[in-house]
Amino acid sequence: MNLQQRLEILSQLRQYISAQPTEWQNACRQAEQLNNWFTQRFIQTAAEAVADNFLNNDLLRNWADYYHLDDNITPKTVGIVMAGNIPLVGFHDFLCVFVSGHKQVCKLSSKDDVLLKHLATKMTEWNPAVAERVQFNSMLKDCDAYIATGSDNSARYFDYYFGRYPSIIRKNRTSVGILTGTETEAELSLLADDVMQYFGLGCRNITKLYVPTGYNFVPLLNALRKYSWMFDHHKYRNNYDYQLAIYLMNNIYYMTNDCIVMIENEQVFSPIGTLHYSFYQQKSDVIKSLQGNEQVQAIIGTDHIPFGRAQQPALMDYADGVDVMAFLLGL
Repeated sequence: MNLQQRLEILSQLRQYISAQPTEWQNACRQAEQLNNWFTQRFIQTAAEAVADNFLNNDLLRNWADYYHLDDNITPKTVGIVMAGNIPLVGFHDFLCVFVSGHKQVCKLSSKDDVLLKHLATKMTEWNPAVAERVQFNSMLKDCDAYIATGSDNSARYFDYYFGRYPSIIRKNRTSVGILTGTETEAELSLLADDVMQYFGLGCRNITKLYVPTGYNFVPLLNALRKYSWMFDHHKYRNNYDYQLAIYLMNNIYYMTNDCIVMIENEQVFSPIGTLHYSFYQQKSDVIKSLQGNEQVQAIIGTDHIPFGRAQQPALMDYADGVDVMAFLLGL
């Protein structure tokens, strides 16, 4: 398969996702049955983001041109350990290896082992040569390089097993938002997406807000109510109730709109159903405090990633700021 053929298959994949055929819908339902966090609404949100941001033909060609990709690469085998916190979370790694011309062996999370397999199967139907480039296995052995994403704990194992090979190893990360208090109703509505999409489980979801001293939380709490339907999701509701009970028993001041709890807390990570916040006097102090913080994946707000774009990464938005394509081309 040459580069032109690979890009054509990806364009065909975009059309497939956008057309919503019965096969794809069945795969989405199966994914939800295996993992209740993967609601149909959020699976479609993730799939649309993949189709629009990763599989657009013009964007793909510009991306390939940026790296001067050609067909002279010596194919290596790259092992990919994928996370399973949100639907299709490992697609960008999959895409990077596929477009680069290398082969890949993917170890999927048990929480998300339906959607990507289904898409790869369709790609193989359109061009059987894909089967030589994309494989799935529960064990990753004899690979030339590795890309592994997981928790802080699993990262230690990844480093032990893969550290002697060229590798990218990712740990837990989350994202934060910086508000000025001048946000419009429309901006707060977009911010709600950044907080609540995928139940807040993604590393690009905002779990911590920095707000100016004296900030009025009422408009924000009202904006977050657009996700009040999540209160009917039993897993989310159980987490919300559990955290609220802890705050009540420990006499911790909280605010709630009956779909999320907000508490003042310095930690950037917050539990499911909770959003942390801190006050600031100077915005520049917040930015300075976040510089070099390895727990922070992205910063959302004015002069940073625009509201509503946290879960809409582009092809050049590499996780942890590590250029995966440059890594692959350097093998």
